[in-house]
Amino acid sequence: MERLMQYLKDITPINQGVMDKAQNNLNNLTKPLGSLGRLEELAKQITGIKGTEKPELKHKVIFTLAADHGVTEEGISTYPKEVTAQMVYNFLAGGAGINVLARHIGARVVIVDIGVAEKLKVQKSKLKGFKDKKIAYGTENMAKGPAMTREEAIKSIKTGIEIFEEEFQLGIDIVGTGEMGIGNTTASSAITASITGRPIKDVTGKGAGLNEHGLNNKIKVIEAAIALNKPDPQDALDVLTKLGGFEIGGLAGIILAAAAHKTPVVIDGFISGAAALIAYHLEPKIRDYLIASHCSVEKGHRIILNHLGIKPLFDLDLRLGEGTGAALGINLADAAIKILTEMATFKSANVSTGDNL
Repeated sequence: MERLMQYLKDITPINQGVMDKAQNNLNNLTKPLGSLGRLEELAKQITGIKGTEKPELKHKVIFTLAADHGVTEEGISTYPKEVTAQMVYNFLAGGAGINVLARHIGARVVIVDIGVAEKLKVQKSKLKGFKDKKIAYGTENMAKGPAMTREEAIKSIKTGIEIFEEEFQLGIDIVGTGEMGIGNTTASSAITASITGRPIKDVTGKGAGLNEHGLNNKIKVIEAAIALNKPDPQDALDVLTKLGGFEIGGLAGIILAAAAHKTPVVIDGFISGAAALIAYHLEPKIRDYLIASHCSVEKGHRIILNHLGIKPLFDLDLRLGEGTGAALGINLADAAIKILTEMATFKSANVSTGDNL
């Protein structure tokens, strides 16, 4: 724990001075002031994160962490937990949504088994994009007790940090977060309700396609889990321990590590949002390193984003996870930086300026 707390101290505020210079540069490009809207805001934020007026986003990495949840015993998902492992094999074969979008934007995908409920058999040819960081064969059923021990919660965060550090040696300019885990919207709803104080019904959606009966059962299970475990909303580790998942803790660690290395983090949907909640309540300075790609159909996601005080870049009714929204967000970040660094200025293009410049 001491090592983790020391790591958090290495996270510093983003560079406001560089952001001011970036704003001046944006104002002098051949366009009306502010006419590229959120793209300009995004470019400015990334310069502040990376501490340079001309950042590059050559190395794009999306981390997709997979883990299972014991709470699936309560019938809170339309899919069996075996799907988690099956989807990992699909990721490694390159056939999932995240693979398609990562190829589209030129990102590499790192698939991590941080808590899948079976032993995965990965071919040697697939090991390059795979990491075995299994903490346990899924969490315990949070409706019957804590999802994990506090030691496991800390280990999940440390594992996320370790994963980032390993890949950082190979080059990371921007990172996206993704996940796979049957039952993880239940864990995310529980975390969101606990930390934000919002009613459980307001943060709980249908996940992968529950009907109304299934949704009502899901809400009751979360209510029971919170009543039984009594998580301390002021202690993010306690919330993670009692209600979370290994992939959620791992993603929180990745977010913290990215901030420590001054790397922008494009978060995906609801589960990535829950991980961001944990990271934020461990170290609030990480908020300025976060880029919210989209607003998920899962209604708890908007509540998370409002709690964090960050705006999504788009809303396309996405709810797949895996890092798919993050991939699209990285693409927009890349476009924003190219506007900043490649677009001509009024002076260089010999274009007359308006009276306001």
